[in-house]
Amino acid sequence: MLECRNCGAGAPVDEHFCPQCSRILALGRHGDYFSFLGLPRKLVVDGNELERRFRDLSRKFHPDYFYNASPTERLASLERSSYLNDAFRTLRNPVSRIEHLLAIEGLPSAKSEEGTAKVPPSLLEEVFALNEELDDIRELRESGTDPDALRARLERARAPIEAKREEHERQLQELSERWDSQEHAPAPEKRATLDTLRERLLERNYINNLLASIERELTAVAHSTSSGRSGHAHG
Repeated sequence: MLECRNCGAGAPVDEHFCPQCSRILALGRHGDYFSFLGLPRKLVVDGNELERRFRDLSRKFHPDYFYNASPTERLASLERSSYLNDAFRTLRNPVSRIEHLLAIEGLPSAKSEEGTAKVPPSLLEEVFALNEELDDIRELRESGTDPDALRARLERARAPIEAKREEHERQLQELSERWDSQEHAPAPEKRATLDTLRERLLERNYINNLLASIERELTAVAHSTSSGRSGHAHG
């Protein structure tokens, strides 16, 4: 419960304005973007509905309305406006929406393991093959091999990783729909879906890192081409 600082009445944590005196409530400790926007805790979100709720609350919280209000209310309007922006930005993106759900359901963040050396088991083959290929390409680039040939090899190396990424996006969508259908399912079933969602996000981070390393190598190849040309020009 929140307590209205104007009249002292209690209000549910999801209320934005005091049910007694209608003054804007201080934010308090919130933490759930879905309930803040009056949405169910679901992963498939109607973008238009999300936008409509965001605009509606933006107008209600706008600091201009509280220009002549008490300092407490002015501060509350700023806090709620800022929190609303964070909520909208997070829930608009399917991946950050899943990350937020994991957080409010008490699971560790899928970001927390980024940068650790542990390769997800399902990606071991791809990671191993790609690392070997990139090492090869680096050596060839440094020995002056034709950049077009290297570019073609990098594009070939990218294809299976891109395919894996598309497959992952499909899996995330399916898992999101499964979570949404489990409203009345037993807790262990819901937990299993969340655990799988988290695993997929960790893998997704890793896939994006692999694609980024291919991009870096493509940039290096392009750079070696242009520096080669400028070398010829000076010669």
